[in-house]
Amino acid sequence: MAVLKIVKYPDPVLETLGERVTEFNDELKKLVEDMFETMYAAPGVGLAAPQVGVSKRVFVMDCSGGRDPAQKIAMINPEVLRTEGDQTGEEGCLSFPGIFFHVKRALRAVVRAQDVNGNEFEIDGLELTARCMLHETDHCDGILFIERTTPLKRQMAKRQIKKRIKSGEWDEERTKDEARRMK
Repeated sequence: MAVLKIVKYPDPVLETLGERVTEFNDELKKLVEDMFETMYAAPGVGLAAPQVGVSKRVFVMDCSGGRDPAQKIAMINPEVLRTEGDQTGEEGCLSFPGIFFHVKRALRAVVRAQDVNGNEFEIDGLELTARCMLHETDHCDGILFIERTTPLKRQMAKRQIKKRIKSGEWDEERTKDEARRMK
């Protein structure tokens, strides 16, 4: 397994509709394994293929942060079937290091996907699981979490990112903000 480089905004792959996976082979299994390794190293609870520069409809998630093997899930070709209720909570994104917003999402989401062998399954998730599935499915659709906030907050985030790009801080693997937040 390998830790892959996480692509940061404004890389165009992040805003591109991911291609549907049609071949369920060893290459896909390796991508999924590497994505789990990358997600745990970051650390995060979800990671979509576009975030590692691969424009495919694939994401991995583990809302337990590696503590519960049953929560380690790969979703290929995810499709949101139903949502209900509302929750608002802080959201971050590995492609936006150090940027966090309160984002309104559904409280419950039912998502259909395929596993690495092509078998279909559904997850009926609540709270963090629903938030994670919706966030990562958005990535597969080329939608970024900053699009789920107010225009003013979006402008402020983009200005902050431009400033960090100009200073060279955006290119660092782990920003000072992230390091402080993890302590």
